[in-house]
Amino acid sequence: MNVGEFRAAVRAWLDENDLAPAPDHSFEAQVAQLSRVRRALYDAGWMRYGWPAEVGGLGGPAVLRAVLGEEVANRDLAEPGIYSMIEVLAPTMISYAVPELAAQMVPLLLSGREQWCQGFSEPGSGSDLASLSTRAVPRGDDWVINGQKVWTSLAQYASRCVLLTRTAPGHGGITAFFVDMDTPGITVRPLRTMHGVDEFAEVYFDDVVVPGDRMLGRPGDGWQVAMDLLPHERSTCFWHRITYLFTRLDRILAEADLGTADDDELGAAYLALHTARCRSRSTQQRLADGAALGPETSIDKVLLATSEQQLFDTARDLLPGTLELTDSEWRPEFLYSRAATIYGGTAEIQRNIIARRLLRLGAE
Repeated sequence: MNVGEFRAAVRAWLDENDLAPAPDHSFEAQVAQLSRVRRALYDAGWMRYGWPAEVGGLGGPAVLRAVLGEEVANRDLAEPGIYSMIEVLAPTMISYAVPELAAQMVPLLLSGREQWCQGFSEPGSGSDLASLSTRAVPRGDDWVINGQKVWTSLAQYASRCVLLTRTAPGHGGITAFFVDMDTPGITVRPLRTMHGVDEFAEVYFDDVVVPGDRMLGRPGDGWQVAMDLLPHERSTCFWHRITYLFTRLDRILAEADLGTADDDELGAAYLALHTARCRSRSTQQRLADGAALGPETSIDKVLLATSEQQLFDTARDLLPGTLELTDSEWRPEFLYSRAATIYGGTAEIQRNIIARRLLRLGAE
């Protein structure tokens, strides 16, 4: 099935099957809706396209997954940030878990039967991932983990965690594990953000015992796990997010008084989003062609973050009072957009990467 046929078939199926979310906008309802959407798409086969047969997939190019996520985002069926986590976690399992474990676990994620989380960031070790300190120590065939993670999305709903730990000094001393979240010694404390959502959590590991066969790759492969994860985060995930942001631009056009609107501001918001989408499409194509993605994806991150903030600045300006005086969806979305230049690597770090690794500035 080519991309055009796949898109047409997915659209026809979605037209016939009502997956619209309930009016409840709580985060708990969003997570439940995510499971519902994944389960329905998996049972109908759509969620299995683009994934290898070894993990329950139906094969085909990975771009089919991008198309499916685009259609989900266009219809507002699931919150795009948590929907797209599958594009980070499932490829990691396929690449680094032992085949038997990947075959057992990945279908649970694809089908919505489970949610997983990603334990990377720590207090004082966010964008500087190499400085993480959560430690794993061998004990017989097992490993004992102690430490703390923070900004862990969906941790309070997750059954499993892809976890980075330190097993030796330096980049080569980071090791990844696939941890069951009901293991004794794990404590999850949700964090309430300024936009009123408990999406993130602190996670504490106190003498948590993890079997050796739950290691992803070999000891010291954790840094490479993180680097291999970025191409998926900054290709398909970004594509989904940009699609969603275009639906918000459409809402601005529908709700604003266009007779008094600033055409320059609207045009600038559209141009910023269009530029991010063009860049994202190029990245998607390079990944589909088998190219190794590297520091150039920092450009994608900067373009997406700045365009998202510009879009919601435009909403604030063209829908006067809506953010400040009402409880509409615009307020939490505007507040969430303030973090776009922080999460997933701060804008400052991304610009440093662009300057040093792409433009070769400051080498002297």
